[in-house]
Formats: sequence, structure tokens, C-alpha cells
Amino acid sequence: MITDPDTYTRGVPYEHLAALRRESPVVRVDDFWAVLRHSDVKHVLKNPRLFSSSLGGTQIRDPATEQDLGYVRRMMLNMDPPEHARLRGLLTKAFTPRAVGRLTERIHGWARELITSVAADGHCDFAAVAADLPLLTLAEVFGIPEQDRRLMYDWSNRVIGYQDADYAVSATVEAGEVTDLARAALAVRPVPGPDGAMPDPRTRAGMPDLYAYATALGEHKRRNPGDDVMSNLMSHVEDGGRVSIAEFENLFWLFSVAGNETLRNGIPGGMLALLSHPDQYRRLLADRSLLPDAVEEMLRWWCPVMHFRRTATEDIVLSDVDIRAGDKVVVWFSAANRDESVFEDPDRFDIGRAPNDHLTFGHGPHFCLGAQLARVQLRAMFEAVLDLLGEAELAGDPVRLRSNFQNGLKSLPIRW
Repeated sequence: MITDPDTYTRGVPYEHLAALRRESPVVRVDDFWAVLRHSDVKHVLKNPRLFSSSLGGTQIRDPATEQDLGYVRRMMLNMDPPEHARLRGLLTKAFTPRAVGRLTERIHGWARELITSVAADGHCDFAAVAADLPLLTLAEVFGIPEQDRRLMYDWSNRVIGYQDADYAVSATVEAGEVTDLARAALAVRPVPGPDGAMPDPRTRAGMPDLYAYATALGEHKRRNPGDDVMSNLMSHVEDGGRVSIAEFENLFWLFSVAGNETLRNGIPGGMLALLSHPDQYRRLLADRSLLPDAVEEMLRWWCPVMHFRRTATEDIVLSDVDIRAGDKVVVWFSAANRDESVFEDPDRFDIGRAPNDHLTFGHGPHFCLGAQLARVQLRAMFEAVLDLLGEAELAGDPVRLRSNFQNGLKSLPIRW
């Protein structure tokens, strides 16, 4: 049940995950160990020496070939120390206080513009409206021309939504709408084969348009640096070295896909949490000081990324379960975030919940680098909703993404 993508078109099977966790916090599922308890998830994530991100990558599904495995290992998400620490350190330095301050100010402005644009209509598809905020934010981080930002929408659809028939072939951007840089990338955009299938988006060959754009953008940033975060990164020199174009390409992939999709699902997921609990919605309307805690509860209750994989580097015992070297070990965030040993009444959505030690952004050396930026976007969007829309309600059935990895919403019709 927990690996079938069709399951998630009906919702995350929290009751089933809880039953599995009560039976054993580490459970054999298919060809991997599912780690379901909060404390065990933390233990796995903070010990890369025992549980590697690099050996097999971070997805349940193995790369098809050794060449494909080598490709995913070049991404920061799939690195172990010390390579991971070096690249993460450079990226952290690129987010200068000035750059972050400018981003924060602009995010609040964009959120109000997006909600203002629909406020007079009395209804909207909130998932569509929310999708633009992370795109605008990431375009600012990379210094991407605004008209090219929708490329990231298609790229993340294809990578994250490869199990969903609509998203796997996403191609909403036309050549006449974008810059010359983007047109060159669109010229190599893959199309479905005779059987309707797309190339594997987890391979370089499956995303040629993304890499064409990233290569051209990285070279442009090196020659013509601006005030954006990625220009800071490309111009930084440490110990005689700097970020290579290949490293820039993989960072671009990570931010364009992971940085976009998580917020794109987290924002409408947070809205659905409020809509499903009108008493909490009204409580937040009456007391805006609860918004920071409400955002944390949204992240716990609607966990966008449901799991990540590690690979055991040696024989080890985890919660009395024998795990062998080379075994897949998959930490299940959506189970850990509802662990009754950590969260009182874990299935209750409570915007005043404190403390709230959710693991939505991970834990340990791979803790999400964009966590603070994500929180800024969530707060900005819901400030705008509360100020400009007041109390909203569902105007139709939400449509969920067919995926066993991302807890996603393709559509969320609301009215006010």
C-alpha cells in the first residue's frame, strides 16, 4: 500500500503507517527497510557514516545503470561528507544577508500581488496561484529572467510527477514566450516516444533542456555576475578553487526541481489543512501572532516529501532489527511526523502546537538548505490570504498528485 502511487491519489495512508509503526518501527517493505519512528528517522539521518546518501542515491527506485548512478551521485542531495560539506558550505556563503534580505522583501510583495490578482473573482484554483510564488523566488535566486520561470514548472512536473500521466509530459512553455537562452533549451526538450513514454527524468539524457539552460546560465553568470545568490556562488573562490559549471548544473537541478516542488505542494497543502479545520482557520484569522506556529503545523500535518532513502554501509541493528550492509533504508517522514510518542494527538491539526519537532525539512547534515526561505514563503502567502481573502472554503474536490514520493495537490478549488 505505501509504495503504490495510486494509494496517494486518495490521500496519505496515515492509519496504515501508524499500524505498521506499532507493529515494528522498522518494517520490511518490498526490497527495503521502512523506518517509521521519529527517533529512528533522526538516527539514520544524522549518521551518514552508517547510512549513506551516495551509495545508492536517495530514491527508493535504483538507478537503471551504473552510469545513471554516477550521474545522481554528482548532486548535493546524493553526496556524503566531505564532498557534501564543501559544496553546502559554498552555497551557504552565497546566501549573503543582503541577498536574503532582498529576497524576503520581494517574496512578501509577490505573495500579495498573486492574491490581489484573484481577490475580486471570489474563487480560484489555489494550487495554481500558489505555484507561482516558488517560481518567482527561485528565478530571483538564480537571476533567471522572469519570463523563463515557467520552465521550472515543467521541469519539476516531469521529474517529481513522473508517475502521474499529466505531469510526466508537462510542456506548458512555448518558444515565443521566453528568452533566447530558453529557446535554445526548448529546442532539445524531449517528447513522448511512440508508446507515449518519456525518457527517465532521473538521468541526464532525460532532462536535456534543463541541462542546456543550466549550462548556458552558469557560463553567463560567470561572465556577467549580478546581485543574485547564484552569481555570488559562481564568483566565490576558496582554496584556489570555485564552483565548476558541472556543479552549478546539478545545483540548478536541485533548486529548480526540489526547491520548487516542495513549496508548490506545501502551500496548497497548508491551505487544505486550514480548510479542513475551519475552527483553526478562524482562530488564525483572529490571532495573527499564531502564524509562525501555524506554518510549522502545516509543515508537520501536510509533509510534502514523504520519504528519502539511505543505504547501510555496514551490518547494524536498528530498533532490534538486523540490517545488512548494502540494504536500502528508507526514512518515512509522513510516519515520523505523526509519531504519538512525540506528538500528542498526532492526527489533530493544531496551529498552536508547541513544541513541534517535525522532520519535514529532514535532520542532520542534509537538513534542507532552503528551510528558512520556505518558511518565509509560507508566512508571506498566508498573510496575504488572511488579509485579502479572509475565510475561504472548498469550492470542489481537491485533485491529488499520483506519486508515492511527493504529497502533492494538482488542483485546490476555493471560494471566499
